Amino acid sequence: MRLKDKVAIVTGGARGIGKAVSGLFAQEGATVIIWDLLGQGTATAKGINDKGGIAEFHKISVTDKEAVQTAMADVHAKYGKIDILINNAGITRDKTLQKLSEEDWDAVIDVNLKGVFLCAQAVVPYMKEAGYGRIVSAASNVGLRGNFGQTNYSATKAGVIAMAKTWTMELGKYGITANALAPGFTLTEMVEKIPAEHLEAIKKQIPLQKSAEPIDIAYGYLYLASDEARFVSGICLTIDGGISR
Repeated sequence: MRLKDKVAIVTGGARGIGKAVSGLFAQEGATVIIWDLLGQGTATAKGINDKGGIAEFHKISVTDKEAVQTAMADVHAKYGKIDILINNAGITRDKTLQKLSEEDWDAVIDVNLKGVFLCAQAVVPYMKEAGYGRIVSAASNVGLRGNFGQTNYSATKAGVIAMAKTWTMELGKYGITANALAPGFTLTEMVEKIPAEHLEAIKKQIPLQKSAEPIDIAYGYLYLASDEARFVSGICLTIDGGISR
């Protein structure tokens, strides 16, 4: 079990990629703390516990500094440590540049960038004290190459990559690694409304000729969170079927 006895916080862990990460981490021996605003987190945690894993759900907004700090302190008080932070929470508000409102810009920046910053800032003191930590944050392949209609989203994901590289320099001496993971197009609830013909067109652009499943991305998170990646820090692991080659 690659995460035996580890304590992991997974933001945005209620559904999609976050749900796959939470389930896989529990399967690999971690105690999983799911933070999300979606009530589905209760069912996700129950499903893990019913299968013999250990998980709990807390309704937390990653944009609320006080709530994040309080919840982080509560986890540490209960378990005595926090080994892993998976910054997975994120939203989209897609529009082309001239149609993009300031409100949609701010909303995406707030969750995808500020939320990652707040969670990392809150967990680092506990990791420094322990001399151990794994911080893995959700980027995207569009943070590497841009994407039509995603000025705000692409900017946040590029920022996440830059933050991971910066934290590597700042935190490495404390035994803390910081990495980003950049998924490509993944079949989650967020894409359910895309017409079938559009999905097929997207698949044809991918060298592997298929879209990722959430578990494909979760395995990348597992590697970066495990001790197998103890000498891996400051990278962006791209999992997109080769489209960003």
